[in-house]
Amino acid sequence: MEKTFVYKPQNVCSREMEIVYDPETMTILSYKTVGGCPGNIYGIGQLVKGMKIDEVIARLEGIPCRGSRTGNTSCPDQLSKALHALKAQEA
Repeated sequence: MEKTFVYKPQNVCSREMEIVYDPETMTILSYKTVGGCPGNIYGIGQLVKGMKIDEVIARLEGIPCRGSRTGNTSCPDQLSKALHALKAQEA
């Protein structure tokens, strides 16, 4: 059985993140976003597909944006925050 989790990221170009996952294995089945840099977001989606949620968090958490955005976050970091929220919802 798969579930979908929608997250509204903060302080990045992306406006919404949709994560489809398997709650039994806590594996990401697909990821897409609204807004953001299309190539980068597509690439992130391809990389995280099939990965365990905890592994994605470990790899992406804390990555800052190197572009014009201010703050200490990025789309990858916001994905890690979304996954933390997803895990909290499942608990």
